[in-house]
Amino acid sequence: MFNILILNAKIFDGTGASSYHGHIGIKGDRILKIGTDTQFNANRTIDAEGMVVCPGFVDIHGHSDYFLLVNPKAESKVRQGVTTEIGGNCGYAAAPIFGEEANERKAEYQKQFSLDLNWHTIKEYSDLLENIGISINFAPLMGHNTIRASVMGKDNREPGQKELEEMCSAIENGMREGAFGMSTGLIYPPACFSDTKELIVLNRVVKRFNGIFTAHIRNEDDFVIEAIKEVVNIAKEASIPLQISHLKTSRERNWNKLDKIFEIIEEARLEGARITCDRYPYIASNTGLKAILPNWATEGNNETIINKLKDKAIRKKIRGDILKKHPAPRYWDTIVISTLTSEENKGYEGMSILDAANKAGKDPFNFALDILIEEKTNISANYFTMCEENMIRILNKPYTMVGSDAACRADYGPLSEGKPHPRAFGTFPRVLSRYVNKKGMLDLSTAIRKMTSYPCKKLGIQARGEVKEGFFADLVLFNPEKIIDRATFSEPIQYPEGIEYVIVNGKITIEKGKHTGCVSGRVLRKGQ
Repeated sequence: MFNILILNAKIFDGTGASSYHGHIGIKGDRILKIGTDTQFNANRTIDAEGMVVCPGFVDIHGHSDYFLLVNPKAESKVRQGVTTEIGGNCGYAAAPIFGEEANERKAEYQKQFSLDLNWHTIKEYSDLLENIGISINFAPLMGHNTIRASVMGKDNREPGQKELEEMCSAIENGMREGAFGMSTGLIYPPACFSDTKELIVLNRVVKRFNGIFTAHIRNEDDFVIEAIKEVVNIAKEASIPLQISHLKTSRERNWNKLDKIFEIIEEARLEGARITCDRYPYIASNTGLKAILPNWATEGNNETIINKLKDKAIRKKIRGDILKKHPAPRYWDTIVISTLTSEENKGYEGMSILDAANKAGKDPFNFALDILIEEKTNISANYFTMCEENMIRILNKPYTMVGSDAACRADYGPLSEGKPHPRAFGTFPRVLSRYVNKKGMLDLSTAIRKMTSYPCKKLGIQARGEVKEGFFADLVLFNPEKIIDRATFSEPIQYPEGIEYVIVNGKITIEKGKHTGCVSGRVLRKGQ
């Protein structure tokens, strides 16, 4: 007796192999039987005629750490077919966290979402997610930025020996409690103040527990080659697997650097370095508007930063640094405001800094800094700086996986606010619709592998990522002819079409495109 019997399935097993037809029997949380015999009883039968059945998509680069607490149903993820997310990326993780950083973040999320952030460790955070119930599996990374800020604030200096030991201790404890590795965001404070030596020391601790190192590199535009070399060197010195986050060449003047980047990565791989990367299928990135500031201006806590932005002499210096790096007048037109928190500024959402500044009667620089002050720096923006040709070349590389670089969202409640990057709603269907079906740049079996078994193997996630007897029943059933992403930059809060069923740990979570309310997801722990 099966709980669920899926009949007439066109099965892509997630390994990159060709498809085959068969039936899938699910009992409890596992795939019990795959075959052609239909003489079985089942509590529920799904006829998958005309559908593809494959493993649930694994989002190797997610940011739902806090948003899962706001809406545990993870609507925008699971409706894309995502059954597992790797969270805590870009150095910004929910745990471990302590000290003044914990207090500052607690105040931020209490004000914005009325969340009570009452944990400090990976175990406490993981237990909380499991207690509330979530709709997807969640595999946590620790954040270098979060740990560094917890130990030594956002100071622009090297850690003292005692501080370095405290960071190492936090990482060791986090790995023992089930973290899959450590991420860093070297473009953001306070990681931008760290050096290569610090990262090698910390990653050697991660390596002892067979974890991975994921890196938002220090620079993705003019010094992208140097930044790639840095993280490759860290991975080699620490003998640790490296995941380069959202690989890109930002700004047109740097698009021609991609061949050199491939050369660096592939040479290191030939030497035995375990280097892979991920990418989302869009030509705009998304991060805080604070990213326009030079590193020196982001030192200190939020109040310190805001006071710098108010100082006329410091503003003049910031203007000079920005103009030196981005002299083209079009620069402000490539930055589009995504999400604001105050009602009085909501009208600027979806507008470029240039257009918003014109509306406000200010020059773009002063408008940008003024709104950072007004919003207490809590602004996200989309940066249109990439080209599709390079993106396709990156996605085509055999060592590239698919990651959304997004948190879960919804079309209702607090997670429906603003104009988020459409990748939050459309990443995985977009790959299948635009780059498999329409452009033919990937075959379906290869695309599915990049979204399923490959990230599981990278992380060491056991018994997931494949349609295989004995594996967990994380499955997606989609119509290959009708699957399409609907989210756009102007209207991003739209779920995709063509995802018919999503099964998480043997439970139907999406049925005929609608969420059932099921919260059968689990927190995955390294080695368990």
